[in-house]
Parts: sequence; C-alpha cells; structure tokens
Amino acid sequence: MSRLFKRILTRYAALVAAASAFAQPIPVDVAAAFQRARVPLDSVSLLITRADTTAPALLSHRAQTPMNPASAMKLVTTFAALELLGPNYTWRTPVWLDGKVNNGVLSGNLVIQGQGDPKLVVERVWLLLRRVQALGVRQIDGDLILDRSAFAPLPLDAAEFDGEPLRPYNATPDALLINFKSIVMTFTPDPANGVARIEYEPPLAGVQRPDTVTLAADPLAACGDYRAALKADFSAPQRIRFDGRYPLSCAEKVWPLAYSDPASFNARALAGLWQSMGGVLTGTVREGAAPATGATFEVLSPTLTELVRDINKFSNNVMAQQVFLTLGRATALTDNTISASKEAATQAVRQWWQQRIAADAPGGISTNSASWPPPDMDNGAGLSRRARITAASLGRLLQAAYASPLMPELMSSLPIVGVDGTLKRSLARPYSAHLKTGSLKDVLALAGYVHAADGQRYCLVALVNHPNARAAKPALDALVDWTAAQ
Repeated sequence: MSRLFKRILTRYAALVAAASAFAQPIPVDVAAAFQRARVPLDSVSLLITRADTTAPALLSHRAQTPMNPASAMKLVTTFAALELLGPNYTWRTPVWLDGKVNNGVLSGNLVIQGQGDPKLVVERVWLLLRRVQALGVRQIDGDLILDRSAFAPLPLDAAEFDGEPLRPYNATPDALLINFKSIVMTFTPDPANGVARIEYEPPLAGVQRPDTVTLAADPLAACGDYRAALKADFSAPQRIRFDGRYPLSCAEKVWPLAYSDPASFNARALAGLWQSMGGVLTGTVREGAAPATGATFEVLSPTLTELVRDINKFSNNVMAQQVFLTLGRATALTDNTISASKEAATQAVRQWWQQRIAADAPGGISTNSASWPPPDMDNGAGLSRRARITAASLGRLLQAAYASPLMPELMSSLPIVGVDGTLKRSLARPYSAHLKTGSLKDVLALAGYVHAADGQRYCLVALVNHPNARAAKPALDALVDWTAAQ
C-alpha cells in the first residue's frame, strides 16, 4: 500500500470520525420506540441542533424532506407575526352609533366593523355592547350592521377538513370572529330537583334550547362518556335537544361546540346578547358597510404577545388563521382598505422568510439559503393536508428566533413538557423543553427548544407522517429525554 494511499485513508477516516462526532445515528431507544409503533424511519424526519450556533447538527435524519408538520406550522405564523407586526400589536374593532340618541333610543343603526380580532370572545362582546349602553342607548331604532369586509370572502364549510363541523377546532376565520363561532354549554347538577341546569354562552337569538336535562336514574353511575349519554341533537340550527340523561357523578362539565350554522352565528350571538342585557332592536342584524366617518369608539384586542401564547400553548387553529390573514392585510398590502386574502398572507410570509430566515444564519453569518426552503403555509395553522415544511427549515427558524430579541415571547408561548398546554400529559421529563406540538390523522410533530443537562439549549424538530403516527408519541418522548441528557 503506497504512502499516498495510506494518507488518503487516514484523512478519510479522520473526516468520518469528525462527522460522526457531530451527526450521531438515531439513538437506540428512540429507534426501538419507532419500531414498536410500527413507524418506519423513512416516514420520519428528525433534526437536533445547537440553538446558538451553525455547527453541524447533533442528529439529522431526512431533514431536507418536505413533511406535513400539522400544528407545528404555527411556529412560522406566530414568529413571523411577532417580527412583522410587533409584540404589542393590537386589533381594533370600531363601533359607530350612526344616528342620534334621545331618551335611550338610537334613531339609526349600530355598526360594528370587524378587523380580524382573533379573540373577540363573548365577554369582550358583552363589554362592547355595555359601552353602547353607557352612551345612553337602550333601544336601536334601526339595524345592527356588521362590516366583515376586512377579510376577503372565505368558505364557511366547517366540515371541509375532516367532516366534523361541530368541532371548535374547525371554526373558519372571519373578519368579525365572535367567540370562535362556538357556543359553550355548562352543565351543573341540581340533585334536589333531579336535573342538571344548562347555561349557554352566548345566548343565541331564535334558538330553542332546554334549560335543564334530567339526571341519570342511578346517582352512583359512573360519569363515563357524558356527551353520548346526553343524546344531543344539534342538527337543526333553530333548536338544541337532549334526549338522554346527565350523570350526577360528572359534577359540573363544560362542553364547547361549534354552531351548526356558522353563517348566522354572528347575527344570533349579537342579537341574543343585546336582548339578554335588556336592549331592544327594532330592525334586523345584517351585513353592510361601515360609515366613512370616524368611529364612535373602538374596542382593542389583547396584545399579539398574549394571543401568541393562546395560539401555541393550546394550538388554537382559527386564532392562528386570523393572525395569518392579518399578515397579508398589514404587511403585503399598503392599503388597509383592501381585504386580506390567503394569497396576500402567503406572499407576505414568503417574502419575510427569504429576507429574514433563509438569508442569515445566527450571528448574521451568510449561508446557503437553499438549505432552508420556505414552507407551503396553506392556511397558516397547520390544519391542512397540503401544508409542507422540512425539518431543516423549521430548525433554521428556531435558530433565528433564538437569536432574536423576541425569543422570550416565542419560547414562553410554547407548551412546557409535562406541565401545561398540549404537552401537559407528556411522559418526557417535566420542564425539560418548550415544544410546539402537531397532531393530525397520520401526522405527529414536535418542534422547539430542549434545555439540556450541559446547560445548552438545543433546537429539536421531529416530524412523523405515517398511518401509525399517533403511536409514535413514546418515540418522541424518548427523543426529548435523549436530547435533554446531552
């Protein structure tokens, strides 16, 4: 063997050793957990990198393969929003008293213009109407007009994704999104009268709904599936029925439900709330344009930082879509009178990605942007079969966020392993990581930051696309524990 050939072999062996010191194989216990779940490794993408450096990955497996990330896509939407809109960004909901007020009567219309507030929940709508009453209005001698033009017309088919239109996670975005287009039913047992009392929020005008449901005959019966025991019928938008019984052992339960006719929800909710407050409306609730004059008052949303926490901790799909569409209206369009669209939002995020994520590495070091292709966002929430991103791109975003002044806002919005949000029941070591989850049929994902024993923080991305994806949770827990033990 020639000396030159020996030197080449020695050099090659040194390079292999150096590479293996950085990119380790999939840990044995993690690989075994995937095997037990019957998830082949060619259906998995994994990436673990240091959060604060461009050094080679600690673990990389199919990191350049586009995968469906499910709700892990919310990391892109929320970090883009924090950077483009600012952490203190708020949404405004202008209100007009379009007429004169005399002796408690508004001779004209009450106009409410939605501008995309992601959290216009029933309590805040009640406060809005209370401000109207504080201005002396008890009767609206006209119409209640809703201006929803800030968003381009969007489909209202809540069954489009998975055929489950009554699931609150399927609520569709709306410029005037009232209470996530959902009603919340609270069941409180009243044993003395043999019934459970039912409270509805918001009260929907024109909807017949029972105030009570009979308690189960056996007071010691297990709670079990109380929803099935109620034998609910929500098929008719004008009527809610319960043909079953409520188990006493369930104590108080809260059941959120998307309204079966989302197109009429705003009108029913506003009319019902106004009536419940003693208000009178002589006209109807209808859609229309807001006046060109200045609003009588405005209702402000919580800050974006607060809303990002709700979106990521609890994986709220419709709130994420509201933020995504707002990016199109606020950044891609210079004229805020133009309606936001999914296309404009996609363009805004793609432009931000190329300038902010793909162009610069942590510390401002220019690198090969082709390694981090922009994601296919679809609706920005991850509730999609079309959305795609690579583990490498998600890892790059996490590194960029870690180097950003807004890192604390993003990291604190993520569920803490074994503690809260969608990771409250995780079996990985508690407090070891802040991670965004993703879960759809055939999809499981984790992405975020792991706090390791060596004092370092690591970016972890794990994407599973396979019919047995749900069974892979123990494998991802093991991956988190392995990373934390570094």
